[in-house]
Amino acid sequence: VRLAAFASAIGSLVPQAVAALAGRHPGLQISLTDTHPPEAIELLRAGKVEVAIIFRYDETEPEPAGVRLHHLLDDPVYVLSTRRERGLEALRDATWIAGCERCRSHLLSMCADAGFDPRIGYSSDDMVVMQAWVAAGLGVATQTGLALRAHRIDGVVATELPGSKRHIYAATYGEPPDPPATAALLEALAEAAASAATSSVEDRS
Repeated sequence: VRLAAFASAIGSLVPQAVAALAGRHPGLQISLTDTHPPEAIELLRAGKVEVAIIFRYDETEPEPAGVRLHHLLDDPVYVLSTRRERGLEALRDATWIAGCERCRSHLLSMCADAGFDPRIGYSSDDMVVMQAWVAAGLGVATQTGLALRAHRIDGVVATELPGSKRHIYAATYGEPPDPPATAALLEALAEAAASAATSSVEDRS
């Protein structure tokens, strides 16, 4: 089965799911492409992958034609600092570490709702780099639970932002039913997501 997914899912959900599949279906092979959700959907629609793991912040966004979404989990968003924070409103004067212009839209939206424009001092899409800069005291950032499960640097304190979640889906294309190998991967991903959804990353340090 050909799978496309984004980095934090590859570092958290995918290893657990593929390991489970290896035990149940030793002959089943999974190939993996690391890419952002828009590109993953295009690969799916072009028939180059059978499953795409994607995320959305807005559940009302329409599905692309022919794409079926299988909900995996709602992934909490955390603010990262070197101390426990009281929420976004207390960080209006902070220096922010943000993703690229395409990747920072949710941060900008959250800060706008809190009544300020974040002062972005550093930019990186690498979750390891972002955490390293936070741990060094260079600024604050936001990351999701899956990113923190994939990698967590000592000294980074994660505070969940209430009401802010990223919705994670496994997407397939075409009419059901899915082929048996695809269905097996979807089941394993759902189990990995259920395990992730029942544990919190906030108290780890």
